[in-house]
Amino acid sequence: MIKAKAAFIVYGVHKDGLKDPMGGLFIDDGIIEKSKKALVDQGIELIENDLVVATKQEAKQVICSLAKDDGLDCLVLFSGTWIWAANMVGAIREFAKTGKGIIIWTYPGSQGWRPVGGLVLKAALKEVGIRHRYVYGRSEDKKDLDRVVSYIMASAVKNRINMSTMGAFGGRGMGQTCGVADPSQWMKIFGIDIDSRDTTELINTAESVSRQELDQAYEKMEKKFRNMPVQNDVTERSIRLYIAIKKLLKKNCFDFYTIQSFPGLADDYVASCFAQSMILDDGIPTSTLSDFNTAMTSILMIYLGSERVYYGDFQCIDKTNNEIKIIGDGAIPPSLANKYGAGFAQHGIPTEGGAGGLSVEAVCKKGRGVLGRICRVDGQFRLVVAKCTVTEPSDDEIEARRKECGIPFWPHAFVTVDADMDALLENWDNEYACLGYGDHLYQQMLDFAELVGIDAIAL
Repeated sequence: MIKAKAAFIVYGVHKDGLKDPMGGLFIDDGIIEKSKKALVDQGIELIENDLVVATKQEAKQVICSLAKDDGLDCLVLFSGTWIWAANMVGAIREFAKTGKGIIIWTYPGSQGWRPVGGLVLKAALKEVGIRHRYVYGRSEDKKDLDRVVSYIMASAVKNRINMSTMGAFGGRGMGQTCGVADPSQWMKIFGIDIDSRDTTELINTAESVSRQELDQAYEKMEKKFRNMPVQNDVTERSIRLYIAIKKLLKKNCFDFYTIQSFPGLADDYVASCFAQSMILDDGIPTSTLSDFNTAMTSILMIYLGSERVYYGDFQCIDKTNNEIKIIGDGAIPPSLANKYGAGFAQHGIPTEGGAGGLSVEAVCKKGRGVLGRICRVDGQFRLVVAKCTVTEPSDDEIEARRKECGIPFWPHAFVTVDADMDALLENWDNEYACLGYGDHLYQQMLDFAELVGIDAIAL
């Protein structure tokens, strides 16, 4: 999970100790302090300013200077009391040019006339056409606070990926039509450049990996798996590929990547299953088959989540109980394994990688999470997301459940979806599912879609 930074700015005309006719302060410092503390307790880094913004000059001084802070992700405008909207809107418009999130937050209550200050500024931003979130709620109310935090986190992802680079090793995998990318569209919507390399350099780099580097990788694996794989040429090539990918990511300044896998690399050198598993466990967003949409989804889930992401096929869908079996072709972050841990297997499918390769065997641990997918419909991006529960079959059932697919040694996740299955199937546009742990991902991913201006289907 990335760390988000927000600026917390209090605004209002009646400030500096001004009292109402009853002798009470217009601005309640206690409410301000506990609202800031609530954000800090949620892991948000705050930039604070002692000046309560009231005039045009003050707005320019405070808000326009924040627009120059590249590390800032979101602007939280906290209603202290009422405000002349015209004094604020010009500076806010200037800040909005950065593309970073803007929140107007009003703490409820009659004292101080805070709702007036919130509503008039919200209306001004809507009038001018400045995207923002309006929150009317107490910091003590989890639902209201989550709306603030969610938008800040989504803004942080939008800010992090801006001017980043997606690397692509090889061409289109398995003839995928869904998942291909238009580099100009990615730059326009996400601010991400797409740069590509063929797999020749990848193989050459893998073959140049030293014995010392291999030994270090084996030591790392011992901490992540319940047993070690048989040491043979296939195992060594799998580990070499993992090390080579890490090297080329660094060399080419790729922030994340996708890889063709097969045809090509998995026929000529080794399948990418093990490398993909380790890369995901390292917290680097990626995807196989040059499926850019899965890669984009993994960016969201890794950057917003506290756990790693698992992607695999919608291998079996049972509409009678809303269960979906997600089975990946040998790739899963070992940290997502259940109590029995992650082990090893071989890729096992000669039509999808004749060179073979080390793969990871595991059953996903139980927990709450989301199924999500960035896709394109008639060339336009869309996010589809549904809440779900990851379950674990009993020890008596698990062997039979894994044999149902014919490839029991590939990783499995048993997922029950909190959604209408017909609606999910109608809107899901790929055979891949991306599974992220944590209920909070649901709203934060939807907020990201809102921030970048793409449609969302919330199931």
